[in-house]
Amino acid sequence: MPELVYPPVIAAAKTMFRVLDLKLTVEGSHHVPRAGGAVLASNHVSYLDFIFCGLGALESGRRVRFMAKDSVFRHRVSGPLMRGMRHIPVDRRAGAESYAAAVAALRAGEVVGVFPEATISRSFTVKELKSGATRMAREAAVPVLPVALWGTQRLWTKGRPRTLTRRHTPITVLVGESMDPAAYPDAAAMSVELGERLHALVERAQREYPDQPTGPTERWWLPAHLGGTAPTPEQAAALDASAHRPHPA
Repeated sequence: MPELVYPPVIAAAKTMFRVLDLKLTVEGSHHVPRAGGAVLASNHVSYLDFIFCGLGALESGRRVRFMAKDSVFRHRVSGPLMRGMRHIPVDRRAGAESYAAAVAALRAGEVVGVFPEATISRSFTVKELKSGATRMAREAAVPVLPVALWGTQRLWTKGRPRTLTRRHTPITVLVGESMDPAAYPDAAAMSVELGERLHALVERAQREYPDQPTGPTERWWLPAHLGGTAPTPEQAAALDASAHRPHPA
């Protein structure tokens, strides 16, 4: 099937990067296989993470099919684009169907992008992972590659206004070595190591990040353990629970 939508979307994204003069650092792209299925499992700190995570696969000539909530596919603007790029809708009320679609894509040789934390991390640390990424990799017999993103939260994240016109923002994308599901006794054990690898990659991205907050009001994009004012993981979990709690009638 010809790719009619994805190439112009990538071109538009690259134009945006140039206009904003984003300082992009992409490392480890060579780990992405040039053929065959693979899962890219990324941390999640921004609504734009799928754009930057996909950069990690471009060197290998791959286009990533991301799993995203189905509401994005119902939007009148984003919906046609998401369907045209053959991304995979996730309906949490019918998760088995989304999971089966992802496994089928992997078996067909696609690269599937997953955010195993399921939601954006308000604390900007790696949350507990869901096992879907490793389960689908084991079922399709394809590798999992951990991906760390950092700096994307400064453009647009949960609980903060969008700053899509911010210029010169450093963005880091680190692609780790692939994980062979055959090397693990089960998906749970593989998920534990995936979490450890993501933690290490994110910490490296934070440590090597070339920018620091310019004042107290800018410390919001740093996690608490690095002296920032982002919620701690415990505070973030409470905020997430409150957001999902039904409001009284």
